[in-house]
Amino acid sequence: MVETEAAGRAARRRQVLLGGVAAGTAAGTAMAAGTGAAVGDGRTDTEPRELGGQPMPEPPPERSAGPPRPGRGSALAGKLAVVTGAARGIGRAIAVEFAANGADVVALDICGPVSPASNARPATPEELAETVRQIADFGRRGEAVQADIRDIAALRRLAERLEQEHGRVDILVERLEQEHGRVDILVANAAIQRWMPLLEMQDADWRDVIDNNLNGSANTLRAFAPGMVRQKGGRIILLSSMQGKHGTRNAASYSASKWGILGLMKSAAMELGEHGITVNALLPGLVDTPLTRYETRLRNSMAEQGVTPPEHPTPQQAWDNRAPTVPLKVGWLQPDDISPAAVFLASEAAAMVTGAAYEVTGGDSAKDI
Repeated sequence: MVETEAAGRAARRRQVLLGGVAAGTAAGTAMAAGTGAAVGDGRTDTEPRELGGQPMPEPPPERSAGPPRPGRGSALAGKLAVVTGAARGIGRAIAVEFAANGADVVALDICGPVSPASNARPATPEELAETVRQIADFGRRGEAVQADIRDIAALRRLAERLEQEHGRVDILVERLEQEHGRVDILVANAAIQRWMPLLEMQDADWRDVIDNNLNGSANTLRAFAPGMVRQKGGRIILLSSMQGKHGTRNAASYSASKWGILGLMKSAAMELGEHGITVNALLPGLVDTPLTRYETRLRNSMAEQGVTPPEHPTPQQAWDNRAPTVPLKVGWLQPDDISPAAVFLASEAAAMVTGAAYEVTGGDSAKDI
């Protein structure tokens, strides 16, 4: 019996790798109204890609993964994923990509101000609703949950409000398991970034970034991993950054938080492997999201190339300055360029991948040792 099951799993993995598994074709009962059709012809970040009224340059189609579409990664049919920071950017792209490949998705986001130490505008409930709408467009079930990952007790209070009849500390996890069967995939993505010289930082500039990015990721893992242990399997993906592998001038708190996530990932992989759980990290390079779309980031990207940036650089100036230094000749990536790698790490094809850091950078990785 064991040999037969193992052979079946191996056959399914081979089928996935050969592209023979059709993904996203079975329609679930949508929690949000949707067309039930897998559209996949539009990008996930629906807001204008511009800064100060000027368009953000984009890679040509042959230099981009393009928007989510069924079957381009690996099949996730019948899986349930939880994605934090899912209201927009990389989190939304991963949530929708999972749906395009057959998974139901719980999209979690604070949908409001996180800290004065964040340079990005806060995400909104409307943006989270848009994520769920795009999930439903692929015929999958989507649920929006507003929660703050920094406070594990707050997560539990929220879960208690949603499911009053339970008294366990992991109520939110239990509720999802009851409604969906099990949580198969967890993506800890929510993050903030602060640009401030180290010696000029206020306490919050350091504390709040570390608390949200590193402690929040650990809270997320600690809340959901027990359920995966009980079911003897699961996929956990933590979002680090290339800034977690090297220093970043004027962004020490962000780099430190993302470096810490790599240590968290590797430690969790060692502890959870015996339960059939894989834990890996994605390391995006520079990605055009609301987290990075502001003048300070553009000036920093130009300064990294040894150029003295103008006080108010245009997006095109920043792109033209950086693109020649990247092997694939793009100034930055799009959120939808990151999500296919998440699908692979969440799939059966990655059954023997754990404790690994996957870099999606357009080639910036080639510059590192």
